[in-house]
Amino acid sequence: MTEYVTVTADAPTARTGAIKLHGPEAFAGMRAAGKLAAEALDMIVPHMVPGMATAELDAMIRRFIVDRGGVPATLGYRGYTHSSCISTNHVVCHGIPSDKTLKNGDIVNVDVTPLLDGWHGDTSRMYLIGDVPIKAKRLVEVTYECLMLGIEMARPGNHLGDIGDVIQRHAEKHRYGVVRDFCGHGVGRLFHDAPEVVHAGRPGTGPELKPGMIFTIEPMINTGRPDVKVLDDGWTAVTRDRSLSAQFEHSIGITEDGCEIFTLSPGGFDKPPY
Repeated sequence: MTEYVTVTADAPTARTGAIKLHGPEAFAGMRAAGKLAAEALDMIVPHMVPGMATAELDAMIRRFIVDRGGVPATLGYRGYTHSSCISTNHVVCHGIPSDKTLKNGDIVNVDVTPLLDGWHGDTSRMYLIGDVPIKAKRLVEVTYECLMLGIEMARPGNHLGDIGDVIQRHAEKHRYGVVRDFCGHGVGRLFHDAPEVVHAGRPGTGPELKPGMIFTIEPMINTGRPDVKVLDDGWTAVTRDRSLSAQFEHSIGITEDGCEIFTLSPGGFDKPPY
C-alpha cells in the first residue's frame, strides 16, 4: 500500500519511501528554483551551435546559477564533477561535459538542477544543432509531445500508471522505444525522492495522484529499441543499438484541480526550434 505523508515545517527531509504532500511554501520554493533552471536553459540557446564545446556550456551554466544565488545540485553529487548533464544523439542521459564540440546535425539534451534556497529545480530540454535530419527532428517533436501528454494526465484522482500509459502509447504509435532503465522521481528539498515515475504503464495502476505531490516527468524516447547500457565512466547511458534518443523534463506539482509546471521557459523556448 502506498504511504503518503504531509510535510510540516519541522518534518525531516530524509527519503523514507513515503510520498510527500507539500504545502504552499514548497510550491513557492519550487516555483523559484524551477524558474532559475528554465532561465539557465534559455541562456544557452544562442550558444547551441556547431563548434561549441560541451564543457564550456557547462561552465556557462555553473556561472549563471551561482551568480543568481543557486548551487548546481549535480556538482559533487555521488562524485559527479559537473554542473549539468549534456547528452548528444545516442546518449540517453547523464552525458558528461567535455572538450568534445557540438556538430552540425546533432540533437542535444541539456539537464540542469539548481538548488535554490533549499529547493531543487530539475528540468531538461532538447536542442537542434544546425541542419538536423528530419528523422531526428521528428523524434524530438514526439518526445516533447510525450512529456506534455503525460503532464495532461497529472491531476488528482489519476494514477502514475495513467501518465506512463499515455507516454508509452504515443511513443510506440510512432514505433519508438520507451526507456525503462531511468525514470522521473519525487523532487523538492531532496534531489531524488519517492515516487518513481516510470514512463510506461497501465491505466489505473500505481500510486494515486494527490494535491501536494511534487515530481518530475522526463520521458526518454529512442528511435530504436528501449535498451540502454551505462559506459565505463559510470554515468553515460547510451542506446544499445546506437539509435538516437531524446528527452524532455519538467518538474511539476499536483494542485487541487490539475498541476503546476515549475520549469516552463520564461522566454518561450520550451521546445525547438528556438
